[in-house]
Amino acid sequence: MMRYQPLTETDRAEMLAAIGVAGADELFADVPESARTDGPIAGLPPHQPEWEVERALTELAARSTPAGAVPSFLGCGAYRHHIPAAVDHLIQRGEFLTSYTPYQPEVAQGTLQYLFEFQTQVALLTGMEIANASMYDGATACAEAVLMANRVTKRRRVVLSGGLHPHYRDVTLTSARFSGFEVVAAPTDPSDQEDLAALIDDETSCVVVQTPTVFGHLRELSALSARAHERGALVIAVVTEVVSLGLVTSPGEMGADIVVAEGQSLGNPLGFGGPYVGLFATRERFVRQMPGRLAGQTVDADGRRGFVLTLSTREQHIRRDKATSNICTNSGLCALAFTIHLSLLGETGLRRLAELNHARAVQLAERLAALPGVIVLNDSFFNEFTVRLPRRAHKVVRKLAKRGVLAGVPASRLFPEQPGGDDLVVVAVTETTRDADMDALIAGLKELV
Repeated sequence: MMRYQPLTETDRAEMLAAIGVAGADELFADVPESARTDGPIAGLPPHQPEWEVERALTELAARSTPAGAVPSFLGCGAYRHHIPAAVDHLIQRGEFLTSYTPYQPEVAQGTLQYLFEFQTQVALLTGMEIANASMYDGATACAEAVLMANRVTKRRRVVLSGGLHPHYRDVTLTSARFSGFEVVAAPTDPSDQEDLAALIDDETSCVVVQTPTVFGHLRELSALSARAHERGALVIAVVTEVVSLGLVTSPGEMGADIVVAEGQSLGNPLGFGGPYVGLFATRERFVRQMPGRLAGQTVDADGRRGFVLTLSTREQHIRRDKATSNICTNSGLCALAFTIHLSLLGETGLRRLAELNHARAVQLAERLAALPGVIVLNDSFFNEFTVRLPRRAHKVVRKLAKRGVLAGVPASRLFPEQPGGDDLVVVAVTETTRDADMDALIAGLKELV
């Protein structure tokens, strides 16, 4: 078998000897034995010609049901929206698609300018004073916000809302495990009756709350923010559906100290979990504790407008133990797609898009509530809400998927450990949802429930 390895056995032996290990296996000592394999991965075919690989992968892809090919009501942090053709056309220009990190501002003015515009858009959307040049995604931005709050308050007790998306919660818990801070997670409550203020004490660094929640409930954060500030804690607001900020009151207006969001809904298609773009905004007084990059506007020696990296407090720029973040890059191309889409919409277009999303969701919620045995749990929502079915939700969703209708996300998939959630399904509606799509869902539910 031809192996494309540049080093000989002698080369590898010399390298291992130089670092003082007997064999390559010792390099993986930190990987649990259960996670290792001592041979080829079971089920994978042997190497094949390129055309055979393409054929095999095409056949595998054909077994999937794309959200755009059938009526789809999937959401829970990843949403299908219309993306103007201009977005994809522009981000594939060579100067954007192949550009490198803007370490040298004199040759990266275009990149720095669009990052500056992106930051401006994010700050306006979230109601905050300052935003960075993006994060990997919403979940990692959430964990970074918690670490930032711990630095600002010099405390290490974090309160997580039960309405926080479980993926965001899990990333934060992983960060807590390795960074050594305490996490108090409120119980999951689909009815949205939790009292987060009661969990805040004088040792609390921050409270993390999502709006709309993972179950679709809109949150009014003003009272919670006031209570947290009384105890010296910060409020981190999480938004997974950024289009909602075109209609609802921004977290900044409700007193949030840090706002993190998933920007996928604007400019970035569904893609099996990525690549996405994390939004991060905060108050100007906290800017030196903000992770990631900050592009700024200045003037050159001749008085002409120019752009620079104002802050880059990462491990590549200062001593690792002093860095505010060890994230090594930002989602630049995805941030550009976000910026182009939002620029094409403008403020009026974003408001109309948000209004359309909400109106379509209300239309479906009213139709579902009219079905016998079906209950809509939400008193308020944007474009996503939770429905209680008279049967186990995951079985209904699976049967509808076989009929070509993606009915939503069963709550039991998000919260498998949560008792009593087997009959709940989270349903999302966007501007791409047609009346015929709703008809297909209603017809399927009438037959199955």
